[in-house]
Amino acid sequence: MTKESKTARLYLKGNYANTYTEVPASNPVEAWRDGMVSGNGENGYVTSGSPYTDSFIFQYMWYNFPSPDPREIPEELTGQLEDARRNVFNQNDQWIITFPDGTRRERTFFYGYHPGHQLRLSMTNKGTVSDYTRWTNYETAETGVHYTDEWGEWIRTSFTSREDNVSITKIEQSTAGAKINMLFSIDDISGMNRVNDETRALRYKKLVDPNADYIAQIAHYPSYPGSELIDGGYAGLTRIIVINGSKKIVQLADTNEPMNVGDVQNPGIQVIEADAVYLITQSNRTFDMGDFEDFAGTAQYALLDELIENTNSAAEKYKDPSGHFDYNAALAPHAAKHAEEFNAVRFSLSGDEDDKGADNEALINTQKASPTRINHAFMEQVYNQGRNAMICCSGSSAPRLYGMWTGEWNPGWRAIYTLDANVNLQVSAMNTGHLTLAQLGYITFFLRNTPDFEYNARMSYGMHDALQVSVNSDIDRAMHVEYDNDFPFQYWNAGASWCLLPIFEYWQCYGNRQIPIHEKMRIHDLKPLLHVRDGGMMDEEFSRLIEQGYLDLEQDILLPLLTKQANFWEQLCTPEYFTDIHGNARYEEGKTALNPGEKYLLIPTYSPENNPIGYNSTITANATMDISAARDGLNMVIAIEKAVKREGFAAAVARWETLLELLPAYKLDQDGALREWAMNEYTENNNHRHLSHLYPAWPAYETQNNMELTQAANIALENRNKYNTHDATAGHGWMHKALVCARLKNGNEVVSSLLPMMTDSGYYTSLMTDHDTNRRNRSYCTDTLFGTVGAVNEALLFSNTGEIEVLPALPADWKAGSIQGLMARTRAEVRDLSWNLTSNILCVTLISAADDNEIKFKAGIPWTKALVNGEEAAVLEDGNDKYILLKLNSGTEVTIEFTLV
Repeated sequence: MTKESKTARLYLKGNYANTYTEVPASNPVEAWRDGMVSGNGENGYVTSGSPYTDSFIFQYMWYNFPSPDPREIPEELTGQLEDARRNVFNQNDQWIITFPDGTRRERTFFYGYHPGHQLRLSMTNKGTVSDYTRWTNYETAETGVHYTDEWGEWIRTSFTSREDNVSITKIEQSTAGAKINMLFSIDDISGMNRVNDETRALRYKKLVDPNADYIAQIAHYPSYPGSELIDGGYAGLTRIIVINGSKKIVQLADTNEPMNVGDVQNPGIQVIEADAVYLITQSNRTFDMGDFEDFAGTAQYALLDELIENTNSAAEKYKDPSGHFDYNAALAPHAAKHAEEFNAVRFSLSGDEDDKGADNEALINTQKASPTRINHAFMEQVYNQGRNAMICCSGSSAPRLYGMWTGEWNPGWRAIYTLDANVNLQVSAMNTGHLTLAQLGYITFFLRNTPDFEYNARMSYGMHDALQVSVNSDIDRAMHVEYDNDFPFQYWNAGASWCLLPIFEYWQCYGNRQIPIHEKMRIHDLKPLLHVRDGGMMDEEFSRLIEQGYLDLEQDILLPLLTKQANFWEQLCTPEYFTDIHGNARYEEGKTALNPGEKYLLIPTYSPENNPIGYNSTITANATMDISAARDGLNMVIAIEKAVKREGFAAAVARWETLLELLPAYKLDQDGALREWAMNEYTENNNHRHLSHLYPAWPAYETQNNMELTQAANIALENRNKYNTHDATAGHGWMHKALVCARLKNGNEVVSSLLPMMTDSGYYTSLMTDHDTNRRNRSYCTDTLFGTVGAVNEALLFSNTGEIEVLPALPADWKAGSIQGLMARTRAEVRDLSWNLTSNILCVTLISAADDNEIKFKAGIPWTKALVNGEEAAVLEDGNDKYILLKLNSGTEVTIEFTLV
């Protein structure tokens, strides 16, 4: 049996590579990106898998490196609104946003993600390596390394525990009985990638326990006035457990790094003649590291004590009868949790069977050699890698731009959260993908930032009791502090609707839920916001909420927050700015109500990052994205009002339905294309990669039951394909397009959208992804990886409240396959979806999670009749739509077999 087939058999649910990229201790460039990853959404790591000089770069989702710039919105912003409206209406594209200091806003206001300590594992004896493999196990989130040398076969495995919130590594003696002799040290920060003067302003120490029980790094962030991290810092600690051997402290050569203010600059731990070594690591941060000036002379740190206690607790918790640490016992409870998440969905695509079981590099090269067709083995592996990585960085917060992994300081776009595409793509598969932990992290992230979203609406528009999501968040803050004429983020209006949609879809899939209150939600800052009532919760109500320990998804989260996003649209609309019965923009000072046939004019708007031809400003009016987001947001709040049925809900529903009727209508161009701006006064500009105006297709659902809108969206997409020469490298653009194409039921275009990242340099040998097809921005980025999972899910299953369509956008080349476990947005699980077009087989099994669940069910490929549990079903028609009607109760399982044309 070859090494490849042996590994494929042992790690059937996983990936592996027969090569590695060693991360040097200095000048590593981007070598870390080829490393395998693991995580539990809070702690994690990247490991290179080098046989003799391995590295573990430890991660903590909540790390945030401060910047010196102020984190508050200038008061002048509110006063510019009327100027912005007037100049947009008059099509004055020369109007300039001004700031108190008279300068353009530079993008250093948000804090940046950064790596934790880079642990170096150096084997004392180095031989000739053969039979090398490194791998990721998707069922356990373990990474591993195997190789052979003169002393036998060596294996080490690692994982980050979802049970105990620590990362654990097992290193065993060789199969020939060779003992472990190795050195553990921490690399200098200055030797890591992208370190600059901003990074060098921090101070840190490397510490080793007097008994050589642990090695740690502790750091104090630069102290900037007004920063919430003025006294903040971070730490990472690795506990070293040696079995039947010894360990000792060693002093390595000083590197004379000014950032390093430790009494001993470069300590290490030497392990001698051990049978096994176990590493237990945890990272964390603090807002209370003490004064920056006192850091060098401080000997005791509360954060370090916490890490010592937590890693020791994990060490003591899992002991075998002989008193030694038991790696398998520690792995078991974590693996059960991770496997349950991962195995909830299983995807298989027939074809390219000879490539299945191949190593990552071979798969990548095979796909690169196939520029017009997705290799099915590669597709399966990428899908599974995406699911595994999504789970690894879920549960604590939403995924960052880099997921939760970085081996570099000052990463691209500071590895923050970009909410006008990237995060939205990254969570596109969260609900249909049958995850249960990711939603909790996403909700925590949204709630943590909600007070800033209210602040944004107040400062940009002078609004009250409304939400406006910022384009960016750094996890701690999300206010409008970066904007200019090119990127007028303060006038991007679609964010609250778009970012609440995944929470609404969670409700569609799973029904009402109890969301545990988490300290990172900053729950006490949410008291004014977690009620539909203006002013928030009363003291007694809030006390009861805290005491019960959870938030009701419907009443405490969706109803109040969707109401506040609806308040935003209501307050954005003013009768002074409107379109007349001919669709022309009009302004009447002092006008208090619209006349019949008139519609509100949404002004100002921003359709990222485009502008009409002949109008050289991105500050516009009636952006189609905003119209669609407003419509979708209002429909969501109406649905929740009807579900909750609070006192007075009928009046609220009538209020939002009235506003819906007065929103601007979409406009079509001369060729029938959906226009990016519903403005007679603008000329469309299709030389752009963004597809913001196709919001009615994805993430909204309007094109599903509106053939005219579907046709207009398809023509608009064709125009982008035809005329866009602006930028075709960004992975998020391709993933956005793939999701739009899936909703427009064009499977071949889904494939065409996924291919550019697959056939160029989008994938690393770890199967993680870059920001660009050609890596031009040199930025690690997970929106391609996660967005691909979302696109596949949407191509195979469309769902919305009360409707399911299987295979709505099946690529022509996907003749046979199956997917099990997808969730439909109608409180039903699709237990199995299997098809074989050659054999004319399409079979679906689903189970309802709700009573009185009426589902309009159809297939996206031609069929003549359907059997439901073996009996022929009545076929109904609605225009060109052919469907069957299912009426299910909770727990009811049905199997539908279609007779294909």
